[in-house]
Parts: sequence; C-alpha cells; structure tokens
Amino acid sequence: MALSAPNGPALGIIRIGTRRSALALTQAEEVCRRLQALDAKVSVELVPMMTSGDRTLDQPLAEIGGKGLFTKEIEDALLDGRIDLAVHSAKDMQTQLPPGLALAAVPPREDARDVLIAASGAAHIKDLPQGARLGTSSLRRAAQALHVRPDLRIVSLRGNVQTRLAKLERGEADAILLAAAGLKRLGISPLPGHPLPLEEMLPAAAQAALGLECREGDARMLSLLAPLNDADAAAAVAAERSLLAALEGSCRMPIAAYAQCMEENLRLRAMLLAPDGAWARACDVTGKKEEAEALGRRAGAVLKERG
Repeated sequence: MALSAPNGPALGIIRIGTRRSALALTQAEEVCRRLQALDAKVSVELVPMMTSGDRTLDQPLAEIGGKGLFTKEIEDALLDGRIDLAVHSAKDMQTQLPPGLALAAVPPREDARDVLIAASGAAHIKDLPQGARLGTSSLRRAAQALHVRPDLRIVSLRGNVQTRLAKLERGEADAILLAAAGLKRLGISPLPGHPLPLEEMLPAAAQAALGLECREGDARMLSLLAPLNDADAAAAVAAERSLLAALEGSCRMPIAAYAQCMEENLRLRAMLLAPDGAWARACDVTGKKEEAEALGRRAGAVLKERG
C-alpha cells in the first residue's frame, strides 16, 4: 500500500512497517498523513506484517511469551533494512529495545482508559452480576477486576476489536474490557460501553500511545520524525516504561501505570497486583517532567518495597 506525495518530486519512499490488523493499519496511516502534512514531497509505503502475537490466537499472551510478541518481526525488518520506520502500539514495545534501534517519537496520546462493555449494561466492575464472566486476555485487567470482585470468572478472550465484540454478542462472555483508544481510532462512536475512571481501572504502561521506531543512526528518519513527537506524551511514556523496566515487567506480571503531565511536573500512578487479584500494591509519585525515567525508577522501587 503506497501513498504518494501530492506535489513535487519524492524524497525517496519511506517504508513503514506495521501489523496487519485494522487498528494497526489505521494507526500507521495516521502517521503517514502526519509525515506528508509536514513535507508534501514525502512518499510513504505501508508494509503490513504478521507477528508472533498475531499467529497464535488460541492461547493467553502470558503463556506464549512476554513483550515483543507484536514487535519482533517488525523490528527485525528495521534492522535488516527492509523498512525505514516502525509504527507500534507503545505498550507492546520491549522496555529494552534491540541494539541499533531507537524510539524516535511519541505522537499525542489518545484516551488511555479502558471501556467496560457489559450485556447487563453495567457501568462499573462492581455493578456486574454475581459470578459474571469477564472476557479479557490481559492479566492486568483480570487482576484489577478480581481485586474488586473476586467472584468474577475470567474468560480468556483474544482477537481484534470486532472479534471480541462479536464474542460478547454471541454470549461467550457477559462483559468485556477494551481500550478506549482503539475504539476511537477505529471510528467507533459513540463508544459501545462505559469508560472506566483511572481510579477503578489503571491502564497498561504506555496504553493509547504510539511508538515510532527507527534505526539509531538514521539521521534522515530521526529528523523527519522529530516534529511528530509530543513532549508530554513522550515524558509520560518514558516514566511508565522506566517503571516496567525497574520491575522487570512483562506480560506475566500484572502491572498498571499512568503518568500525567501537570505544567512542569509529572504525576505517575502505578500498581502491582497478584494475578488472582488477592493483593494490590499502589503508589502515586510526582517529579519533574525532564526526570521522567528517574520518576519511573523511583515508583518501581516504592512498589518493590511494598510488594
């Protein structure tokens, strides 16, 4: 899929790697539009790819590996020169990028909340019927829900947004949790459920943010991507990813985090939970925006002490 420059000679084609899902393609196309809005001479080509996480849909993510399931093949293509830029959901990226790659930009972040969609119409986890089946493949979502409602039955539910909505419609679960950002980026409006306040369901680290990744020494791409970076979103994502690194977080650990910029400061709320929701340790720390990574490490240290 190629999108050519509307005017003037192209400055070489930028090959953009992305997953094949409708949401991933929508996200990559938005980056294409932003690049061409900056420079009409830029021509881009989308290179959709199948990742390990896309191939295995019959097992929970925690059982088939940690972070990198949705990025490895795309990052391999970056490293061997088949593509020039990768567009990821930032929450899928490993906390330590492969040598030779750089997180070049984080565009403005979408709504980071989770949305509860329940057959009963419940607007909150506490309002779900007794023993309701909650469909999710996320340890984080399951642990937070069970912490509030240990009577809930967790049903492993994978697939794209449309697949999960269809499974709810068929009665395979009584309620599901989806990311508001994905629903909004797909143009699903009004939202088919109720966004949960952060106090009820803290999101995954870097949820709703995009990560634009390129080769470390690629001066041309780094220069092109710099204007797409949103300083507040980048600081928040840096703090949340630093927290994950401090906790050695992976898909096997229920960790939630959300950082919010407040003028010159950054507030980071984080939570570490038992997979069955039996206990939860939380912290709320504030620091300077320019010290985002240090703030994440500090929050990680606090959770370790408490957990």
